[in-house]
Amino acid sequence: MNAATARERGFALLIVLWTVVLLALLVTQLTASGRAEAQLAFNLRAAAVAEAAADGALSEGVFHALDSSERHWRADGVAHVVRLPSAVVEVRIDNEAGKININSASPELLAALLRAVDTDTGTSTTLSAAIVDWRFVDAQRGGGAKTAAYRNAGRNYGPPSAPFRSVQELGLVIGMTPPLLARLSPHLTVYHDGEPDYSVADPVVRQALRTATGTDPARQPSGGNPEETVVAVTARAVANGGGSFVRRAVVSLGMNKQGGSLFQTLTWGSAER
Repeated sequence: MNAATARERGFALLIVLWTVVLLALLVTQLTASGRAEAQLAFNLRAAAVAEAAADGALSEGVFHALDSSERHWRADGVAHVVRLPSAVVEVRIDNEAGKININSASPELLAALLRAVDTDTGTSTTLSAAIVDWRFVDAQRGGGAKTAAYRNAGRNYGPPSAPFRSVQELGLVIGMTPPLLARLSPHLTVYHDGEPDYSVADPVVRQALRTATGTDPARQPSGGNPEETVVAVTARAVANGGGSFVRRAVVSLGMNKQGGSLFQTLTWGSAER
């Protein structure tokens, strides 16, 4: 074998080795990509299963709330576990009558609630005034003065001097932070008129009522329509595949003229896990 032939065979071997390496890299990449796509599809399926389970369990919770038999579920915040073939769902029903309406609450009650969720006195006073400013036209300050405060804080909007349309809108109020809103939200509503019903209020709202009034409020009904109750239903689902989803709805429960049960969904959406 001459030198030229040996060199040619050496180059050929080198080309074969590089080809093998390239093919190995391509196979590795295709395998990794396939696994990632399969995992993504699995996660999407698990999330879809969890969402469907939460929706179904929430509807079941509404029907149990309407049921007048021994299977009735009270709007008392107690967890009810619904076990499905593909998921386990925890359903809670809370009475909106026991919550504080941010559209009608006094500054004193709002400040007391802020203190009840571990906000310092100064922030509680300032923020409760800002909440009232959002919904109320102050003849002395005027809308322009309130808007200027928001502009100075870097906001491109100002208080509308109109009622809050949802509890989440409270996040737009100057001084409100996401962590604080998360602590406040379970105790607030825009669907119940009048003062909170002490008999169905949670411990935080009861503490705020006692602080605001300086007395221990009597367990008096809220004065609302006894044949109609507005409840918040929360369904937290965990699928067998590991997916999770939280569905939350506010529902008005009542009776029709024939004495049968009826309901109206006021809000329907997902919630933080």
